[in-house]
Amino acid sequence: MRKLSRRDMLSGAAGVVAAGLPLLNAAENSPAGVAPSAHKLKVVVAGAHPDDPETGCGGTIARYSDLGHNVVVLYLTRGERGIKGKTYDEAGTIRTAEAEKACEILKGRPVFAGQVNGKVEVTYARYEEYRKILEAENPDLVFTHWPLDTHEDHRANALLVYDAWLKMGKKFPLYFFEVMTGEQSSHFWPTHYVDISATVDRKRAACYAHASQNPDDFYRIHDEMNRFRGHECGRQQAEAFIRHVQSPDEALPLSA
Repeated sequence: MRKLSRRDMLSGAAGVVAAGLPLLNAAENSPAGVAPSAHKLKVVVAGAHPDDPETGCGGTIARYSDLGHNVVVLYLTRGERGIKGKTYDEAGTIRTAEAEKACEILKGRPVFAGQVNGKVEVTYARYEEYRKILEAENPDLVFTHWPLDTHEDHRANALLVYDAWLKMGKKFPLYFFEVMTGEQSSHFWPTHYVDISATVDRKRAACYAHASQNPDDFYRIHDEMNRFRGHECGRQQAEAFIRHVQSPDEALPLSA
C-alpha cells in the first residue's frame, strides 16, 4: 500500500471549487493567471470595519475583480471608534475615505451597512436590515468573518451574514475568512485556499491605504499568514477560507 503524503491528506480534507478563480486545496494546480470568466459573478466580501475585508480577503478580491467579476466590499461600520483622539464623526470620515481608496486599488465597490463602530447591535431589527442589504446585492457567493474571533464586532458581523444566509435559503456559497489568526481568529482550520501570489502586492497596497491604522504594525502579521497559507497549499502566497458545509458547490463552475 502506498504511504499517504501530507499533500494527499490535505487533498482529502479540503474541497476544490472555483469561479474562474481557484479556491483550491493543496493538490489542485490551477494557474494564477486565469483568463477572464464568461460568467460574471456577484461576490460580496463582508467585514466589520474598514481594513477587515482587505486584510482577510484582499488578494482574493483582486483575483475576482481582475477576472471581470462584480465585487462588493460590504462594511458593517465606518470604523468610527478606530482613531485615538478623534471623534466618531471625524474618524468615520477618515476611515471611509481610506476604505474607498482601498476598494479602488482592489477594483471593488464599497457599500456601508450603516452601523456604528463601538455601538454595533445584533437584534431582530438589525438582522432584517442586514438581510435586505444582501438581498439587494443578490450575491452569487459571500465571504465574511469567522465567528470564533476575539473582536465583538467581527463576531456580530458573522452572525448578521449567517442569519441572512439562512433567511435567504442558503442559496449562495458562504465562506469565512481569517484575520490575525492566533491573536483574533481562533480554531481556524481551512477547507479552501486562494493563490494570491499574483495579487499580494495590491493586497498590501490596499491595506496600506488604511494609514490611520498603522499598517506597519498589522500588515506584518498578515504577510506572515499569506506566506504560511501559501506553504500549506503549495503556493508562494495564499489566503485561506472555511466553507460552510451546507453551502451549494454547484453554483461555482469548476476550475479549468
